[in-house]
Formats: sequence, structure tokens, C-alpha cells
Amino acid sequence: MLEPERQEVAAAARRLASERLVLGTAGNVSSRNGEHVAVTPTGAVLAELTAEQVSVVEVDGKLAWGELEPTSELDLHLDIYRQIDAGAVVHTHAPLATALSCVIEELPCVHYSMLLFGGSVRVAPYATFASPELARSVLSALEGRTAALMANHGAVTYAADAAGAVDASLLLEWVCEVYWRAAQLGSPRTLDDGEQRAVVEAAVSRGYGRTKPAAKAQVEDA
Repeated sequence: MLEPERQEVAAAARRLASERLVLGTAGNVSSRNGEHVAVTPTGAVLAELTAEQVSVVEVDGKLAWGELEPTSELDLHLDIYRQIDAGAVVHTHAPLATALSCVIEELPCVHYSMLLFGGSVRVAPYATFASPELARSVLSALEGRTAALMANHGAVTYAADAAGAVDASLLLEWVCEVYWRAAQLGSPRTLDDGEQRAVVEAAVSRGYGRTKPAAKAQVEDA
């Protein structure tokens, strides 16, 4: 059941571990297909996760396939799916994202790549892990965004698929490092609304981020 999604979730978990965004059993990944969600099991070592270990639940939380209990943060994932058109969700305890979540209220837009998240990244107020309060706090922080930090806890990202959600987690950790390094030198500059709009307009007009054939020089006949 949901074999492609289970494969994607397992591959995403192993990649997160190889990139050092998760450690041991801390962190979780899910991927949705219709009314079912493939999700990492609780207590699994993510660096060694296989598709056979990935559980499948219905959107209401009922176990539909698998022998292992889903992650304790299942409600966080399912609440995101119920409220947001997400294809996959990643939650990590990435070191710099977690460190910044302990000291800032919002990660400002210090680099134009953050526009992929929708702009600055909010920090959801602290709540006990796996609690309804945490899920509500994160959903509020995600309004109009595809990423959020979780105070004294970690980070969450979502995308159309598991690979995209992992990419977003990697980008978020990179931006957190940029901000942290800049803050050691002074007060980081941020992009204002006008500068952010200019980036969007330039990206659209230039097809930024997409490959395209090079213009060929025309050679006249001798």
C-alpha cells in the first residue's frame, strides 16, 4: 500500500540523516496520496529506515498498513495536510535551526532564496512535543509560508513531495547558518518588501532556476 510514497519517505529519512539534519530517531517524514499518508514510525533509526518499516495511516489517523506505530508527531503532520495543500512534510531537529529557535522570534529575510518559503520564517511558540497545542502553534506559523521554526524544538517544512520537503529543510538550515554567521559580525541586513518584489519579478522574467538552451551565434556564409 502506497509503495512509492513509502519508498520516498524512507529515502528522505536516510538523506536527512546523511545531511546531519536528524540524529538517531529524532525527526519524522510523511508523504500524502489522496486520503492516506505514509509516515515514519516512532522509534525508528532514520539513517537505516526501509520502506517496509514505513507506516500508512488514513487522514483521520487510523492505521491502514504496517506493523509499527507511526511517529509521535503524527497529529502535526495530519493537521498540516488537513489545512494546507501539502504533498509531503519534514520535521527535523537540525542543529542551527534548533539553536536559532531558542533565541529569535522570527528568522528575517536575509537572502532572496527565502522567498521560496514565502519570506521570513516565523518561530512557532513552544509547546510540548506531540501535543495539539504544538500542532496549532506550527500551523499558525506556517500561514502563507512553507517553513517554520519551532521554539526550543526544531523545524518543519512542506512541499509537493518528500524530496522537495528535504530540499526545503536543507535550504532552511543553510539560511539559518547564514543568519547566525552574519549575526556574529553585526546586525544582519534584511531585504525589504520592494527588494523582495524585485527578486520575484526578476526570477519570473528570467526563468530563474530552470535550464534553457544557450543562444547560438549566427554565422554568415562567406
